[in-house]
Amino acid sequence: MSELEKPASAAAFPPGMHHAWLFSLFNGLSFQIVLGSPMILYAKTLHASATVLGIIAGMMPLLVIFQIPAVNYINRVGYKRFVLSGWGTRTVFIFGMALAPLTAGFLNATTRLALMLMLLFGFNLVRGISSCAWLPWITHLVPDTLRGKYVSRDAGMSNLGSFLTVLIAATCLGQAPKPWQFSVIFAFSAAMGWVSLVFLNRVPDAPIPEEIRKSRHPVPWLAMLRHPPFQKLLRAVVSWSVAYGGMTAFVVAFLKTAAGMSDGKILFVTSVTFLGGLSSLWFLGPRLDHLGSRPVLLFSFIVWLAILAGWIAVAGGAVSAGLPLVLALEFLMGLFAALVGMAANRLAMAVIPPMGRNHFFALYSVFANVTLGLAPVGWGLLIDAVGEHQAKWLGLAWNRYTVFFAAAALAFFITLLMARRLDEPEAVSMETLLTRLLVESPQRFWLRFWPRS
Repeated sequence: MSELEKPASAAAFPPGMHHAWLFSLFNGLSFQIVLGSPMILYAKTLHASATVLGIIAGMMPLLVIFQIPAVNYINRVGYKRFVLSGWGTRTVFIFGMALAPLTAGFLNATTRLALMLMLLFGFNLVRGISSCAWLPWITHLVPDTLRGKYVSRDAGMSNLGSFLTVLIAATCLGQAPKPWQFSVIFAFSAAMGWVSLVFLNRVPDAPIPEEIRKSRHPVPWLAMLRHPPFQKLLRAVVSWSVAYGGMTAFVVAFLKTAAGMSDGKILFVTSVTFLGGLSSLWFLGPRLDHLGSRPVLLFSFIVWLAILAGWIAVAGGAVSAGLPLVLALEFLMGLFAALVGMAANRLAMAVIPPMGRNHFFALYSVFANVTLGLAPVGWGLLIDAVGEHQAKWLGLAWNRYTVFFAAAALAFFITLLMARRLDEPEAVSMETLLTRLLVESPQRFWLRFWPRS
């Protein structure tokens, strides 16, 4: 038996841990509507500019900054109660979003957009505060030898939920959706969010030692930031957030405005992204535990450069935006975004020491997500600044989207350089990763993707 096929460990997940994956499934059925393509398309019907789309895409990660003051209350409240109360409150805001499109009879488009932005702000503020307890909670529950297996299953369930919900949204919206159709899918999001709370409540809690619960020692934030393995991971994740921030939103905007796709077709195309994310469960799955995060990150960033080259060619008119090519690019975006998220979170679990774990994770989430929130606003400003200007160079039509994809590719190249500096002594080299996946057992590997009758 090759090392690639060995079980990660004899360790087991705690009883009831499967409820965490069911929570991820229904959470994916919920949040993808109000934070993903359906919300972007609704904003486009209200004539939102690229900058406003960037604000919508960046609001969720940007408001994670409130984890810094909120993390001090986790020890007093407890992991489970902290997350559950926040997720319950944010669901109330989704019900408000379901009512917002129905105001079309007496509110103009600008006012409706402002109303939706206010509701999104409330939703994301509550989410940003309560999410600071999630990773410490899960890290406490999951044995270190099973963390790769956990994050791969979690990503798979989340992407399955997102895939299904985007298909549902596409079917509901159709070609030229009316306000009530957006109201229906937002109400569906709220209902699925409520169901996810049932499973979240069944996830086992993690006890917080009394000495930690009552600790009042000042938090050494600067010393945490200077912890060498953590500092290197933080730099790489921030660079990734700049490169990836707004990618989904502006691909949707490109397909809508430049490629001329209908809302329903865009949603069907976008659903393939989550199919790619779901396939990450079979692409690596528990192998992440013995391959390591660093080679997976390096490999993923190289593939991302190829993905951006494809989008540059499409936006620049070198190749047509044919459905097979767009579907392939969307699939790869979903697959390798999921792999980056899995590998980065697993590496964070490995390099963050138990002492001060809550605050380390708060720093990790805030730096990554604030950058992920600011990046779409910056990319939106760049797209709006280029506007309708075009130029021919290197056989490509350099318009606002060609410039955006090229700038994102440069950011991904910088991210690749950052990832080469990561510390993970037990990880295999990227050459070993490629050898094991594509040379030692290529038939077994690729047959995972072969359709079975």
